[in-house]
Amino acid sequence: MKFNGKTKLLVVLVVSIGLIISIYLYIDNNREYEEISYKEFVYRVEKGIVEEIRITDAAKLRGKLKNGTKFITDNPRRDNFKEYLLLHNIKVIEEDSNGLVGQSISFILMLAGIGTVAYLIKRNTKLAEKEMASMSNIVTENSTVGQITFDDIAGNEEAKESLKELVDFIKDPEKYAQYGARMPRGVLLYGPPGTGKTLLAKALASEANVPFYAVSGSDFVQIYAGLGASRIRELFKKAKENGKSVIFIDEIDALGKKRKGANSHGGSEEGDRTLNALLTEMSGFKGNEGIIVLAATNRIDTLDEALLRAGRFDRQIEVGLPDVNARFSILKLHSRNKPLAKDVDLRKVALETVYFSGAKLENLMNESAMMAARKRDKQITMEHINKAYINVLVGEEKKDRSSISIRDKEITAYHEAGHALMAKKLSKFNRVTKVSIIPSTKGMGGFSLNIPPDRIYQTKRDIINNIMIALAGRAAEEIIFGKDNITTGASSDLQKATEMTLAMIGSYGMDEELGLVNYDVVLNNNLNTDISLMERAKELLEEFYIETKGILIDNRNYLDSIAHKLIEKESLEEEEINKILAS
Repeated sequence: MKFNGKTKLLVVLVVSIGLIISIYLYIDNNREYEEISYKEFVYRVEKGIVEEIRITDAAKLRGKLKNGTKFITDNPRRDNFKEYLLLHNIKVIEEDSNGLVGQSISFILMLAGIGTVAYLIKRNTKLAEKEMASMSNIVTENSTVGQITFDDIAGNEEAKESLKELVDFIKDPEKYAQYGARMPRGVLLYGPPGTGKTLLAKALASEANVPFYAVSGSDFVQIYAGLGASRIRELFKKAKENGKSVIFIDEIDALGKKRKGANSHGGSEEGDRTLNALLTEMSGFKGNEGIIVLAATNRIDTLDEALLRAGRFDRQIEVGLPDVNARFSILKLHSRNKPLAKDVDLRKVALETVYFSGAKLENLMNESAMMAARKRDKQITMEHINKAYINVLVGEEKKDRSSISIRDKEITAYHEAGHALMAKKLSKFNRVTKVSIIPSTKGMGGFSLNIPPDRIYQTKRDIINNIMIALAGRAAEEIIFGKDNITTGASSDLQKATEMTLAMIGSYGMDEELGLVNYDVVLNNNLNTDISLMERAKELLEEFYIETKGILIDNRNYLDSIAHKLIEKESLEEEEINKILAS
């Protein structure tokens, strides 16, 4: 059984109290008693100097004189013995159990208490020693780093160029010292998950041919006082012993969160101690030692300001989602050792994988290869890639669809037709590559793959269009089947629409009524103010929903045509949808 710090403290406290009570009872029950004969006892009773007697089933009686002296005598076990004592004004205490039994229980409790406390102390000591010993494993050089270079990483050219400069810093720091330049102590890589932050760190160490120490921020979050800080010191000590090296801290937000406001440690002294140790170590080593600290995070906004200042993490490099050219390069990279058929158009795949990270693109090609292997096909075709694309996004198609009623199929068809039609009507740049009403293993009743244009920024109109596309499924259900027959199928759509609306008015300042205030700042600083964000979001969503229904009603003939075709064929490609809209 594992206990957290508070539970252990409570257990130790309870056991300690029980131990103290047991010791007291044991000592109290084992004080020396004066043993007297029964004749002497009767004499003292007659003299009136006996204060109390404890009557039990034991062979001996325990009593106390009025001067406080305790004594033991034989138990006569007479029927009228109690009456005899009471007539002489002696306090009689009757005990149900043998005094020796009570004494034994007290003694056992005392031993159990001592044993429990000793066990907890020994266990915690061993765990702490084990945690400290595991540090040697954490900071062991990664032997696979030498296999990864910058040539193995496609996309993120700006990030790669910035890190390539550091390779020269590490290899020849004296060259820069002649100009009074120092190597950056730390480089922070930030961006969405799966964009290659860890790969870039490994490539840096590999290109510089120096040891690579990879740790995770969660490795330093400990319940034992001082252990996280000692791990930090041990990590930097080991790196200094080996000279030039790269220290990589993944998920640094686990130990480097802001120490004030809504994203604080919640008053964790151990968390503050660990963070302070990291700050001290980063300020303590010299820039010309050839040691550089790389860190990665998905949430740079949660990091403490002391970490981000110059002299700690001097450089902050965004590792973002790849654009179409970067996606094409990544797909080519992950296809080098795969037998692709001549019909495979990786440029087309790159165009259709907007918002895919590098890791997701690698997974796409891997799934394609697995499909080809399962079917024992000689090559990976576009059919394999297209199926893998659907599987990555929405899951595999359900084989058994016999339980789906005609009514449910009709509802799903109109729902997905609403999404597809709205995407096409709102912008000529939107692509709807596929619409399906085949349920998937991820719980979706159907899907509509709407691909927006590949842009660096989103305009306010783009966001509103995306909100209306998300609302179009529910709107189509209401138009065709009535308000009382709308379904739960729009739950994820409403979630997306709400998130986009709140971001538009609360983060991007795109609403005239709420103005340019960023409400993330307001909420994170716990400002005591009247926030009408939710009320405004509700108003806007209602306006967008009414506008969405109006567009669908005006294009009811197209909505019916797409839905009926879906009921007939279960899935439609982009060419088929364009043909319906052109008729």
